[in-house]
Amino acid sequence: MVIYPPAACCRLKGRQETGGFCFSSGRILRTYIYVDGFNLYNRALKGTAYKWLNLKVLCEHVLNPANEIIAVKYYTARVSGERDPDQPRRQQIYFNALETLPEISIYYGKFLPKKIRRPLVTPVAGLPKFVEVHTIEEKGSDVNLAAHLVRDGFKDLFDVAVVLSKDTDLIEPMRIVRHELGKVVGMICPDKDAPQGLKDVASFVRHITHSRLAAGQFPNPVIAADGTKINKPADWK
Repeated sequence: MVIYPPAACCRLKGRQETGGFCFSSGRILRTYIYVDGFNLYNRALKGTAYKWLNLKVLCEHVLNPANEIIAVKYYTARVSGERDPDQPRRQQIYFNALETLPEISIYYGKFLPKKIRRPLVTPVAGLPKFVEVHTIEEKGSDVNLAAHLVRDGFKDLFDVAVVLSKDTDLIEPMRIVRHELGKVVGMICPDKDAPQGLKDVASFVRHITHSRLAAGQFPNPVIAADGTKINKPADWK
């Protein structure tokens, strides 16, 4: 296997990237993708027209031709519909579309609503300095992703692991797989600003762009194996 330095990789690909490794076409690399769905949605998809996203195709546009994507593991949680009653239906339609891809596995955490007490930035004289606010936390997804990344590395299921997230809680599992197991562990950042800690531990860093999101959309409709048509939610324009 030939590993090119970052500058050569950029020349070979014909585009600019912020470092990393590029592999020769002499060997196909078994590649596993680990997608932090909550991070992806909030950093790259929320408020855009790109929610109808084929995760495998997106990663094919971001990675090199030598990366054979064997598995895409998607970590998410089911929304409650408390704020938007139609949101669970739209989310399930998207899950149905993802499940037409044989490489995709979906792993569910939980959204936990709770009240938290926080101080005001600018207290008002005569009024309380603290307020209670409603918030929602996603539980389980980052732990599941980290556990599967390390487990799959120990089982030698991949040559290259790619983490699609900018959650710095994933620094240590990425470090273990890269430096203790000797695997290549890349990062796909959902926006243009990758945290330094993740850049330090990753073998390479790629970024999601609007053009890559546009190129990674499912057709509408998606046709399931049994012929069922899965239509993109009407308000995902």
